[in-house]
This record gives sequence, C-alpha cells and structure tokens, in this order.
Amino acid sequence: MAGIMRKIGELGERWVISTFIETLDLMPDMPIPFGDDVAAIPANGENLVVLKTDMLVGKTDVPPGMSLRQAARKAVVMNVSDFAAKGIKPIAALVSLGLPADLTEEDVKEIAFGLNDGAREYEVYIVGGDTNEAEDLIICFMLVGYCKRGRIVKRSGARPGDIVAVTGPFGKTSAGLKILLEGLSAPEHIKRPLIEAVLMPRARLKEGLLLAGLGALTASIDSSDGLAWSLHELSEASGVGFIINNIPIAPEVEEFATEHSLDPLDLSLYGGEEYELVVTIKPEMVDDAKRALENIGEHLTEIGRAIGEKRIEAVFDGKRIPIERRGWEHFKNRGNRANINIS
Repeated sequence: MAGIMRKIGELGERWVISTFIETLDLMPDMPIPFGDDVAAIPANGENLVVLKTDMLVGKTDVPPGMSLRQAARKAVVMNVSDFAAKGIKPIAALVSLGLPADLTEEDVKEIAFGLNDGAREYEVYIVGGDTNEAEDLIICFMLVGYCKRGRIVKRSGARPGDIVAVTGPFGKTSAGLKILLEGLSAPEHIKRPLIEAVLMPRARLKEGLLLAGLGALTASIDSSDGLAWSLHELSEASGVGFIINNIPIAPEVEEFATEHSLDPLDLSLYGGEEYELVVTIKPEMVDDAKRALENIGEHLTEIGRAIGEKRIEAVFDGKRIPIERRGWEHFKNRGNRANINIS
C-alpha cells in the first residue's frame, strides 16, 4: 500500500525549493550557487549578468490597508533588496502580471503607477513583461544588472571573528502587521511608523552598493524572511556561528510590546519583510563602513560576531539564549495574512 503523500502546506517553501535544486541540472561555471539572493550567468570573461525574480501575491503579501499602488511598489522593493544585499546596481526589469478580471480601470492604473514609483525610486526601467488573467493579484518582477565576477557579496564568505551588523532596527513590520491584521491598538506616535514599515518598505540599495564598493563585506543577505532566519542562512552558507550581543529592537517595538504584553525579542527576531541588510564585516574595516554610511545619513549597527562553532545565540539580560531557525515561510505560514481587498 502506497504511503500517504504529504502536502506542501506541511512541507513548506524550503522543501519545495530544495526539491527543484536537487532535480535541476547545474549550469557549468555557475557563478553563484542556488540559494543565494540573486542568480548570475557569465558574460564576456569576468563580467556577469545578474538576475533576480520575486513574486508578490495578493493573498500572502498584501495586508489590509495596503493600496494597490503600494503593493505594486512593494513588488519592486522585494527584488531591489536582494540586489542591495549583493552590492549590485539593477538596471532594467521585466514584470509579469496576473490580474483578477474584476479589477477596475482605476485599479490597473494604480498598479502601473506603483510599479513606476518603485522603478524610478531605485533608478530602474521596466522594459517589458506579460499580462494574464488570474484568480488573485500576482506581480512577478524580474531585475537585471551586471558586474565584475569579484564584485558580488555572497552569503558564503563570513569567517570567525567577522563583525555582524545590520542597516536598521527590527520588529516594526511584525508590530505593524499586528495592528493591521489583529486590530491591536497603539499610540499615534508609534502607530504611524509601525504601519508605514508595512505599507512603504525601503530597500537598502545605497547602503549595499557603498559597503560592497568599500570591500568591507565578507557576506550579506537581505532580511525579508526575518533576522533569525537570515542569520541561520548566513551560518549555513559560510560554515560559521554567531554570538549576537546587541539585538537591534526598534524603540517603537519595545513600547508596543510592553503595552500588549508581547515579547520584543520574538517580534524582532522572527518577523519578516523588513528588507534590512544583515552583513558580516572584516573587523579592521568596521569603522570605515560606519563612517561611509554616516556620510550618506544612514547607520550601521554592530550586533555581534561570527564564531567557529556552528551555533547561533543571543546574549540578553546576561543570559545566552538560542536563536531558533524560524521566520516567514510560504505554504507553512498560509492563513496568517488576510486577502487583498480589491473591491
């Protein structure tokens, strides 16, 4: 008797990805392995064409309160953030749209405006794509850029002793989603930035380009699946562990968590869709990296260091606690977000 076939709702997105990776033939001289933030193909000697595609789906990626214009812009940000993590400037994009038939002409215009908002914000041009009918809103965005082979900052370069740093605090999106999805209250002075973190995310492209240009980074990832998951991905790719002694909790998140008896660590470590960069830096270049970002009005925050042992722990209130490998995962996390309202 045949065994019961499990459904991907039990197995999760990572199982789906690993199944395809194990099945597909590898391209010879593949510059970036499967599983990094972008893909690349060789072109003219040491030059690489860099590619990224990411898909926004109404049911899972568009919370209540997000307009179609904001959703379309977010589809751009999702992709640009991965280019930022690799230190590569995107140039052009293709976009494929799956559109429900009951969208209005105004809805379609809002999507077009949102795509253009995001593209121009990051100096990208949309040069083509495809349109089809779908049951749910689907925006599949694909970015193209190019660089020298040695320019890309992979996930696999971290070494023991490297400094772990981030481009911003964490937890705002987790808290903002609790306001939008669960109706939790918040004083206006923190409600606005928490909701804005959800509705108007920002890719750290300037920061990624600058840090990569300095040659300061040994590894980098974007934090769209959460800080904890990002650390585990870097750990797995680089073969190192991390001690995190400065968990970057946003002050608004601290206040929100206190008001609702929530754990600020949980909000900051295990959320997602924050699009900060999580990087490892050569110790001798940390000060240079901080100064470079300060010169453009941004900040780089040290949060810990890489160690030779493959474990990931946080030091909080004098105690060491393990950082679990969990965060946002499609299929397993389905139902945690409400459907898009397009009426």
